[in-house]
Amino acid sequence: MDTARSRLTSFFRTHGRMPTWREMMRLFRYRSPNAVTKLVARLVDAGMLRRDRDGRITLADPFGRARLLGTVEAGVPSPAEEELADTMSLDEWLIGNKEATFMLKVRGESMRDAGIMAGDMVLVERGVTPHDGDIVIAEIDNAWTMKYLRHRGGRVMLEPANPKFRPIFPSEELNIAAVVKAVIRKY
Repeated sequence: MDTARSRLTSFFRTHGRMPTWREMMRLFRYRSPNAVTKLVARLVDAGMLRRDRDGRITLADPFGRARLLGTVEAGVPSPAEEELADTMSLDEWLIGNKEATFMLKVRGESMRDAGIMAGDMVLVERGVTPHDGDIVIAEIDNAWTMKYLRHRGGRVMLEPANPKFRPIFPSEELNIAAVVKAVIRKY
């Protein structure tokens, strides 16, 4: 079953989605959709896959587990202490509500000074009450953007994290779709 999970994880990382039943038939060299159904049921029972509330399958732990070896000083250098503290699932650490969480690829430079660069991925969660200072995904006057949410003098604005850009005040409508929970950058 680990081989099946490995193949599904590889497909997920390559395509950014789970394979269809037909793709799983090719992936596992099965001749019958029923064989895929049985494999999926076994993987769900083993906790390697899960079904969302709509019945779609997803990886139970798409990011896998990584060893947590301790801490590193980001200020003044100190002697390194490596100690296997535990393992952690990035999925569990980053995602609170799996059904309401999704990723977006960043385009543009308006959040540069918040450490969010073009090409980064942001992990966002819908249904969260946004607070002043949160980085949000917002629809403002029929256009989408990512900015800091600010409340100033009874007015709401979206503030960039780059002085080359100006704050945005809604002239018609502002809809906060999600709150940014994490930034993911691959080097």
